[in-house]
Amino acid sequence: MYTIESIDGGVCSATGFYADGIHIGLKKEGAKDLAFIYSDTPCVIASVFTTNKMTAAPIRHFRKKGQFEGNFVLINAKNANAMTGPAGIEDIDEVLNALSDKFPQIQHPIMSSTGVIGVRLPKKKIIEGAMKFDLSKRESNNASEAIMTTDTFSKRIAFEVKLEGGKSFRIGAMAKGAGMINPAMATMLCFITTDALVDQATMQSVLDECTKTTFNAASVDGDTSTNDTVLVMANGKSGAFHPEAFRGALEAIMLFLAKEMVRDGEGATKLVTYKVTGAQNNIQAEVAAKALSNSLLVKTALFGEDPNWGRIASTVGASGIECDESTLSIWFDDVCVYRKGELLFDAKLEPLAAAVMQKNRFIIHCDIGLDDGSFTAYGCDLGHEYVKINADYRT
Repeated sequence: MYTIESIDGGVCSATGFYADGIHIGLKKEGAKDLAFIYSDTPCVIASVFTTNKMTAAPIRHFRKKGQFEGNFVLINAKNANAMTGPAGIEDIDEVLNALSDKFPQIQHPIMSSTGVIGVRLPKKKIIEGAMKFDLSKRESNNASEAIMTTDTFSKRIAFEVKLEGGKSFRIGAMAKGAGMINPAMATMLCFITTDALVDQATMQSVLDECTKTTFNAASVDGDTSTNDTVLVMANGKSGAFHPEAFRGALEAIMLFLAKEMVRDGEGATKLVTYKVTGAQNNIQAEVAAKALSNSLLVKTALFGEDPNWGRIASTVGASGIECDESTLSIWFDDVCVYRKGELLFDAKLEPLAAAVMQKNRFIIHCDIGLDDGSFTAYGCDLGHEYVKINADYRT
């Protein structure tokens, strides 16, 4: 038996972890733009990265090193260090070498970046700023603010997992992402820390599984970033571990953060859960659910609060899965708007469906009516503000 309880502290909640965020001049008006996460003992590391072929330099640098351990992560905003060629890798080496010279307690440091593509890192600013770090700080709020780009709020969470016999471990996280969100492992970054005594192989396996139903089930705009990154660091200082409890806590943290990214989608006003059931198998259900979460026609209908269920049906059909209008049923929350070929949408039903569309969170449920395949995806609406944000992103 075990319990999972919400606690404060974000990435600093687990024993031995420290973090902070500072302003070094990458963002305007004194906003924080450089962050670190540090463990005072060695960590094993699990990771998941973007499948975008134009992979950013920080990910290529990490893979080049073949890292499965380390105790320090440096994160900068405003510059993705993507499409910068071999020089982008060299810039990271220069920054991390300077950090290691200043702080000898740092082991196998990692760098992560987010921001504009196609611009070299401002190395001088980053190095000079990083020299000011105090590795004894536990300022998880500062760190989570520093990694934001177009986010309108910081995203953080932490749990304590209590086991039988009095042992416990903690797991905390921070993430950023509001645009270019269609993770395929947005720009999305997620950093998770834990003092659980878990080995690297187990942690990697659990992370891979949890990613499928959390970050890989979320979409804001259907674009996959060059920098998508999820890192989990475990220092084992609690001396405690429970496989089922660890998986449950990790999945809950990742699902919360995935939903927060969608809720904070650029210009978004609604968080919508797309539940697909009754498909021939889980893979077909996933295809249909993700088609719904990515559809521009569906997104614009959500923004206009138009209960246009025909767009839902059309998108399911266009997804290419096995389906038929004679077996399909569609609900907006608990309002059934179409049932197995029966046209239910009349003057009495439309206001009920429209009322659901006016909520800031609701469920669109499609039952394909063929078998027991199921999948749940998460998406948001698309409005004028998204265009404004991305029309002048670099400026």
